[in-house]
Amino acid sequence: MEVLKGMDDKTTNAVIEALQDDPVFLKLSEDELNGILKRDQEDAEKLAAGVAQAIAKGVLPGDLEPPSYEQIDVLGKTADEVAGEIIAKLPEGQGCVVILVGLSGTGKGTTADKIKAKCANSTTWSNGNCFRSLTLLAATHCEQEGKEGFDPACLTPENLAKWGAMLEFGKFDGKYDIRVNGLGVDSRVSEIANTLLKEPRVGKNIPTVAEVTQGEVVKFASDACQKMGEDGALVLLEGREQTLNFIASPYRFCLTMSDTLLIGKRRAAQRIAALSASRVKEGDDILADVKKSLKEITA
Repeated sequence: MEVLKGMDDKTTNAVIEALQDDPVFLKLSEDELNGILKRDQEDAEKLAAGVAQAIAKGVLPGDLEPPSYEQIDVLGKTADEVAGEIIAKLPEGQGCVVILVGLSGTGKGTTADKIKAKCANSTTWSNGNCFRSLTLLAATHCEQEGKEGFDPACLTPENLAKWGAMLEFGKFDGKYDIRVNGLGVDSRVSEIANTLLKEPRVGKNIPTVAEVTQGEVVKFASDACQKMGEDGALVLLEGREQTLNFIASPYRFCLTMSDTLLIGKRRAAQRIAALSASRVKEGDDILADVKKSLKEITA
């Protein structure tokens, strides 16, 4: 019960072990892997297009030599072991920026969480709030221009540059934050993360804005992460090489899986565990419910 409710890498491994010889589970795992590979390829193509657009606008350099990544095969290792392997390669007692890439399902997010738990003064960086802040400014611009709803035509290089200059990263009252200052808005992201930045006019238009602001956000992220690293923080970024190649750091790791089917098994196990964990009670037959969840998911 405790392992199932933990919903972590131990949960996933336990489900895989319990179902490893089940042909239905193996078929589900293959389907999950194929879906992951397809989505990753689609995401890579979209990001590459966004990066090319940023290079054409002069936001990102066009002559970047692709940086090298140290390959770490996570097969047979716990997330704690992978995190420990990476930590051993980082400068002791110093701030730095750590880049994690790899296929979906190799455990980038879990590994980042484990490193963060083990290392003092560590933090994870997400581009999400940058995209939300730019979308807020774009939506506000449309309203002030009297537009009916959001108009993608406003996303010109000139406007994007102007709105980008309205974002400032720094320490405010002793804590790092992003300040949004322009078009009548003057707030820190931490103050509006669950209000203005969660409004429908922002949420539903993020994909449209993100498609044309990859370069601006990557450049902002790079400057912010360097600032935190120089201040002694261990900054963790996980995602895609297409954009993270532009974040300066010698500490780059690519998580790989020599048995790629295990990626599909992990995703399948996560789905099964989530369904079972939502309903099992103390005293229930956990294995029976896990098998029931597999049957329901594949029905």
